[in-house]
Amino acid sequence: MSANHLGNYLRARRDLVDPKEVGLPGGGRRRVPGLRREEVALLAGISSEYYLRLEQGRDQNPSPSVLDALARVLQLDLDATRHLHALATPAPRHGSPNPDDEDVPSGIQQLINTSWAGTPAVVLNRYMDVLTANPLAIALSPSNEPGTNAVRSAFLDPRMHSLYLNWGEMTIRAVASLRALIGPDDSDPHIVELVNELSADSETFRRLWARHDVSPRGAGASQIDHPQVGRLELRYERLLLAGTDGQLLVVHHADPGSPSAQKLAQLADALSV
Repeated sequence: MSANHLGNYLRARRDLVDPKEVGLPGGGRRRVPGLRREEVALLAGISSEYYLRLEQGRDQNPSPSVLDALARVLQLDLDATRHLHALATPAPRHGSPNPDDEDVPSGIQQLINTSWAGTPAVVLNRYMDVLTANPLAIALSPSNEPGTNAVRSAFLDPRMHSLYLNWGEMTIRAVASLRALIGPDDSDPHIVELVNELSADSETFRRLWARHDVSPRGAGASQIDHPQVGRLELRYERLLLAGTDGQLLVVHHADPGSPSAQKLAQLADALSV
């Protein structure tokens, strides 16, 4: 992978901007999708030569005001703007964690297995490998089996297509979440291996990865057609675990008293039989 993280991001995001949305003519023949380099520079109030240096990686120290101007032109939301700033000023990492050596905090392990036995709960690492999950989470989806990578499962496990009614949305979310967790460090050997594998085996993953979407959203919704209990409308919450190297606690739950809550309880009861 190229080390020009900032330039790659700028190039990917300008390809996604409709010229008409920023007040430019959209008709006629255009050699590139989205905005041209000189159009980004003009709208951001910087020289075309300076913007070219940014994209080519010849200048990787733009000021915060320049980054904010570029974020405005590229229509980045708050999370994407923060990611843009992080790419320009990456925090140093002290080696890459070995997924095989990661331990889930004992209190979290006890919590999800006892207090939350009736709530599907999973702990992922920063590569989105499943480190641990309670029995109900595993019964809910095979992607929650410890040792599974949630992103690999989303794209390469055919069971996910039929299980998740919102599979397309789920895959977009998975890629954006992975980018949020790893930050600018996509040269990490574990990430390189995962991205190369998925890029080779999934055109959908290649397309989504090339967008450079970033989403650390802490909440969302899943629509599941479970083979045992039928359709489930579940919410999820994602919580970063303090004192870990980016471990993430993911908890699914249903609205109290809803049909989905009743079905989730049925699934939990089946595990105790």
